[in-house]
Amino acid sequence: MSEMSAETARHNMIEQQIRPWDVLDDTVLSLIADVPREEFVPAGYHNLAFADMNIPLAHDEVMMSPKLEARMLQALDIKPSETVLEIGTGSGYVTALLAKLARHVYTVDIQEDFVNNVRNKLSDDDVVNVTIEQGDAANGWPQHGPYDVIAVTGSMPVLPDALRQSLTVGGRLFAIIGDSPVMEAQLITRLSDSDFRSENLFETDLPPLRNIQQPDRFVL
Repeated sequence: MSEMSAETARHNMIEQQIRPWDVLDDTVLSLIADVPREEFVPAGYHNLAFADMNIPLAHDEVMMSPKLEARMLQALDIKPSETVLEIGTGSGYVTALLAKLARHVYTVDIQEDFVNNVRNKLSDDDVVNVTIEQGDAANGWPQHGPYDVIAVTGSMPVLPDALRQSLTVGGRLFAIIGDSPVMEAQLITRLSDSDFRSENLFETDLPPLRNIQQPDRFVL
C-alpha cells in the first residue's frame, strides 16, 4: 500500500466508519489519524488494515475493528497522568494508542510471540512508557495496581471481581461481556471503595480471552 493510498484509506476509515459510530472526541480522532495502523497488521492483511472488520492474528486471536478500538478509547477518556493496564496485547496497535494518551501502560499477553513482536515494534518506534509482560491476566494482574484504567481487548462471559478491585477510585474499566454471538461492551467506573457504576455501550462479538473465568451454568 502506497503512502498516499494509506492516507486516503485512513481518512475514509475515520469519516465512514469511526465518526458514524458516534466517536466525536477530537483527541481520539487525531490519535487514530496519527498512529499508522497498517504497521501493526499481520503480513497478508495490509490491504485490509483500514477495513471495518476484526483482522485475524495468530492463535485464533483478532485485531479489533477500528470503530471498536475508537469507541473503547473514547469511553475510557484517558488522562496524561493515568496508569493503564491492557489485558491482551495482540498486535500492539491498541498498546501504541494507549501509550500516546497515558502516563504509563502495562500490557500483558499470554502468547510469547505477541509479546516479543510488540516489544520489538515499540522499541523501534521509541515508545518508552510501556511495560510489556507475558502472562495470564484473564483474572487480574495486580502486580502494578491499582490502575486508573483497565482495557480488556478480548471478551469474557463474566467480569472477574479481581479486575474491578484493581481500579483506583474514579478508575474506569472497559470489557466486552457475554457469550457469542451477542456480547455487550461495558464501561465500569469505580465510585468508591465499595461502589461501582456499569454502563452498557454497544453490542458486539469478539473472541474470548484464554483461561477466562466461566460462570456457573444451569445444566439439566
